[in-house]
Amino acid sequence: MQQALEKQILFENHKEAYALLGERDEFLQLMRDSFACQFISRGDRIELSGDGAEVEQAAKVLEELQYLYRQGTLITMHEVRYGIGLVKGGRAEALHMLFGDTILVTSRGRHVRPKTLGQRLYLDAIRRNEITFGIGPAGTGKTYLAVVMAVAALRNREVRRIILTRPAVEAGERLGFLPGDLQDKVDPYLRPLYDALQDILGQDTYRKFMTKGIIEVAPLAYMRGRTLEDAFVILDEAQNTTSRQMKMFLTRLGFGSRMVVTGDLGQIDLPRGAVSGLREAARILDGVKGIGVVRMAPLDVIRHDVVTRIVEAYGAWESEKKRTSASPASRKKEGQE
Repeated sequence: MQQALEKQILFENHKEAYALLGERDEFLQLMRDSFACQFISRGDRIELSGDGAEVEQAAKVLEELQYLYRQGTLITMHEVRYGIGLVKGGRAEALHMLFGDTILVTSRGRHVRPKTLGQRLYLDAIRRNEITFGIGPAGTGKTYLAVVMAVAALRNREVRRIILTRPAVEAGERLGFLPGDLQDKVDPYLRPLYDALQDILGQDTYRKFMTKGIIEVAPLAYMRGRTLEDAFVILDEAQNTTSRQMKMFLTRLGFGSRMVVTGDLGQIDLPRGAVSGLREAARILDGVKGIGVVRMAPLDVIRHDVVTRIVEAYGAWESEKKRTSASPASRKKEGQE
């Protein structure tokens, strides 16, 4: 016989209740669909009753969301759904650890913290290693979290500057064909990094750091021949590097520096037949001391729910495409053509 239990969660005010239950109670409805217990909202509190285990799990999710909200985080459907998934998967102990790890506070007072266990592993790898590879689909926060860690290192005086680079595949690295000076030429390719820096630092500090050279931006080709010391270096969109470019970049590492290399192996734009430097490096260097390789999954996508489903659908389609192309019938058809 299942043991019944009653619990209640108290809210500080109506604003907190609205934040935790969602617009038109959308978060509350998800909780009702996920746990076999009753939820009764009474303005300044919510009462839970029913099977003891289900009530305990539901209360755990609500308490952790409440903690997260009081730390200054905007509660979205992602936090609610991910929290439910962890608790129902028997990983309730990871929930507080995940939500409680604030990396830094932005210029607007927003607390930046990992939102998935995959992101937590990624951040831990950056802290432990001189070089970290962050590989995963769009929306997993690879680039944004790398910039956050770079700013945190700069604030803590662990490095003296931040260097951002990215392969300009669309222009074939022939940036001279684009109008303007060097900054104008690379700006279109580095816009996601600029956006992240401005969000974290604020416009005024961002401009000051750019003017003083504390933040440096350069195309990947300009890294050749340099030794990067006392710097936090980020190579974004690394799936579009060649083998030679990747080796050249990694060997620029100097004393007191840290590198983060990010990319999505599902979005390689290199010419047909070219080997991705990121794919190759992740295989060669995985397990080498001082180098971390973190692979994030669709579960770590923190954009709209539809983005997660898009990533999963394309992944399944690519797998099926590879399977059918490797079949004897497919090879025979190609030979006939």
